[in-house]
Amino acid sequence: MIARAAVYGILGLTAEILWTGLGSLMAGDPSLRSHTYLWMFPIYSLAVFLEPIHDRIRNHFWFFRGLTYMSLFFAGEYITGLLLKLLIGLCPWHYSSPLAVNGLIRLDYGPAWFAAGLIFEKVHDFLILRIFSK
Repeated sequence: MIARAAVYGILGLTAEILWTGLGSLMAGDPSLRSHTYLWMFPIYSLAVFLEPIHDRIRNHFWFFRGLTYMSLFFAGEYITGLLLKLLIGLCPWHYSSPLAVNGLIRLDYGPAWFAAGLIFEKVHDFLILRIFSK
């Protein structure tokens, strides 16, 4: 479980670097400047706790699964952001979009979280069947 959590943490950091780099390109920065926060590694590692949920809903319609993951990712991002504010006095990310909720989540990121959840399923199955099989 710890090894899979580490894989999710590394994949999450990598995805965030790609996401922010693409965002900088779209904002006109050809250097593709990217960033993330070390706090994100343990946050992305929490995806290991989605594995039992994936196992329970794997036979449901893909749209339901995507909505489930999107909702859980929003909740996780909001809660971890709030916890960081309590622990260290700030949340490393702060969204100022009109679709931001308390600066902690952006509702317009819903499609990205929806897709990330469905990709997570493939990663989970790959890890269980190919890398960490018994």
